[in-house]
Amino acid sequence: MAQATQEFGDWPLKRLMTEVCGSGHKSADDLTRAQATEAFERILADEPDPTTLGAFWLANRWKRNTPEELGAYVDVMCDRVEYAEPDVDPVDCGANYDGKGRTAILGVAAGAVAAAAGTPVVVHSGDRVPTQKQDAYKHVLDELGVHTELTPSDSADMVDETGFGFYYQPAFNPAIDDLFDRRDMMGVRTFVNTVETLANPAGASTHLGSFYHLAFAKKVVDTFVESEFHDLDRVLMFQGMEGYDDVRPGYTKVAEWDAGDRGEAAGNDAEEAGSEGASFDDFEIETAEYGMDLEEEDLAVDDVAVDSAAITEAVLAGERDGAFADAVAVNAALRIYAGEDADSIEEGLDAAREAIDDGSAYEVLEELREF
Repeated sequence: MAQATQEFGDWPLKRLMTEVCGSGHKSADDLTRAQATEAFERILADEPDPTTLGAFWLANRWKRNTPEELGAYVDVMCDRVEYAEPDVDPVDCGANYDGKGRTAILGVAAGAVAAAAGTPVVVHSGDRVPTQKQDAYKHVLDELGVHTELTPSDSADMVDETGFGFYYQPAFNPAIDDLFDRRDMMGVRTFVNTVETLANPAGASTHLGSFYHLAFAKKVVDTFVESEFHDLDRVLMFQGMEGYDDVRPGYTKVAEWDAGDRGEAAGNDAEEAGSEGASFDDFEIETAEYGMDLEEEDLAVDDVAVDSAAITEAVLAGERDGAFADAVAVNAALRIYAGEDADSIEEGLDAAREAIDDGSAYEVLEELREF
C-alpha cells in the first residue's frame, strides 16, 4: 500500500471513505477535484480492494456527485480514451449504455435521417453494459448488417463517408470496458454509467444526451463546464424514453446550453458559464403540436434489437408510416436542431421528412452496410 500511496498520492479509497464521503448521505462531504482525480486513477489502475471499491461507488451514489467530482472523473477517463475525429463536426449522441428493454431504439433511424439532411451524427455504446444489460445502439446496427466492432479511426471514416458513425466502447474506451465485471457485481448504477456517456469519442462540439429529471441535465452541463478536457460549444439534454436518447411521445422537456464566452465567464464566475447562466434554457417538445397522435405504448416492441432494426429499415425505405415514422422524424428533427442546421424543431421536421421522402435517408443505411 505504501508503494501505491507514493504512486497515486495521499488518498486511498478507504481513507476517502473514512474521512470524506463514507459517513452517509446527510453528513458525507464532497471530494475535491484532486481527491476525485486520484480516486478514479486508482480505480482504473485496479488498485482498490473490491469491497472498498464497491463501498466507494455506493457512497458516491447515496451522497450524489457534484459537477466538480464528475468533471474530474470525466477528465481521468478522457485521458485514456482513443479519440478519432472525423473531418466533419458531428452531433455526439450519448445515450445510456445499459440500453432499453421495452420500446424501440429510434436513434439509428433518426441519425441516418439527420445525416441525409446534412447533420452528421455519432453514436457510441458498449455491449450490454451493467446494470440493465439491455439492447443499445450496437445491437440494432448488428441486426441491420452494419459493422460495429471498429477501430476509432474506422469509426471516424464511417462518419465522413456516410454522415453517421458508430464508436464501440471496448475499442475507444478500453479503461472503462475493463471495469465491466466490477460494475456488474455492484447491481446498481455508479457514476461510471454517467461519465461513459460523456466520452465524446469523435471530439464533437455538440453533445446530445438524455436525462430523467431537469436537475440532472443541469448537472451534466455543469460537468462539461468543470471538465478541463472538454470544450463543447453546445449541449442539449432531453427527457428520453427509458432514459435513452429517444424523444417521448406527448411531452418532452429539453434543456439547451450554448457555451458563448465560456472562458471569460468562467474566469469571473463559474456559475455564469453553466446551468445558472443566461446561456442555459429549456423548452418543450409536444408531439401533438406537430399532428402526431403518439403514446409510449405505440412504440413498444417485443425484441428491442430485432424489431428496432426492422422498423429502421421500413421507415427509411418509406414503407412505414404512423407512430414509428412520426417518432423517427421528430427524433431526427431534434438532432438537426442540435447541430444548428435548423432554427426550430418544425424546420427540422421538414428537413427530416424530405430526407425520407427523397430516398436519401435509405441511401445512408445502404452506405453503412457497405462500409
